[in-house]
Amino acid sequence: QVQLVESGGGLVQAGGSLRLSCAVSGLAFSLLGMGWFRQTPGKEREFVAGLTRSGGSTTYTDSVKGRFTISRDTSTNTVYLQMNSLKPEDTAVYYCAARTPASSKYNNWGQGTQVTVSS
Repeated sequence: QVQLVESGGGLVQAGGSLRLSCAVSGLAFSLLGMGWFRQTPGKEREFVAGLTRSGGSTTYTDSVKGRFTISRDTSTNTVYLQMNSLKPEDTAVYYCAARTPASSKYNNWGQGTQVTVSS
């Protein structure tokens, strides 16, 4: 079973930066597709960024392109989401997610970390 533990959320002013971290355990890191999602009250969970198993390809939702960067450190089994130029509309609970080799969808989730951007 894959375990995911997020950290790094908090309160930041608009225009500021935060870096979220996701510690991954339970399965070889190189077997997992990794992603970040976010959710606000009353809305469905939204895909933010994804990273392929090889680490060679990334995808982003349009609203964060050019501002957010997903990356990983294979030496520490950690996935990051660097968030720059934050906007109030980025306020949400952010979740780390993993997709195991047999699944076409993300099937492992962290507990979430709150990001609040003040105007």
